[in-house]
Amino acid sequence: MHSFQGLQLLADIPPSRPILMPMTQHPESLFDFKARGLFTASHLRYRRLWFAVGVLMVLAVLALSIMSLPAPVEKLMVQDKLLHTIAYAGLMGWFSQIFRHDLTRLILVVGLICMGIGVEFIQGSTAHRNFDVLDMVANTSGVVLAWALAYTWVGNVLPWLEGSVSRVLQRV
Repeated sequence: MHSFQGLQLLADIPPSRPILMPMTQHPESLFDFKARGLFTASHLRYRRLWFAVGVLMVLAVLALSIMSLPAPVEKLMVQDKLLHTIAYAGLMGWFSQIFRHDLTRLILVVGLICMGIGVEFIQGSTAHRNFDVLDMVANTSGVVLAWALAYTWVGNVLPWLEGSVSRVLQRV
């Protein structure tokens, strides 16, 4: 009987705002899909450097995906799908820290998923690589995982690192 009295006391407290509010009444929407500020990275001091590193990462993934692998390396590729997931999560994670705009991140998701699918078709047309639908799934999983993590503290690692290095350099 005592536990029901405690629940009743909690039920009598009026909520400060409705728990589920229609999107039209929210003070701000959950995602920003307006074109304003689409590809800005004003929160980063070295944004050109970070973007250049990201482009190099994309080129490395493309090159490693298309070139033939030496026999010893190919034998080590037991966890092939895990490597695909990590590679594409790394790309999405990197660019989602540079570009924080929601629509930009969505464009990155679509672009990286298309890249992962396109690479598999290119691999299928070569004599030394194979087309694999499960690689497409692994690539897409990596992109979606990093997209979700971009909205957590993980999405602030690069700005945090840049700020930490700047503070250390100012002391020197």
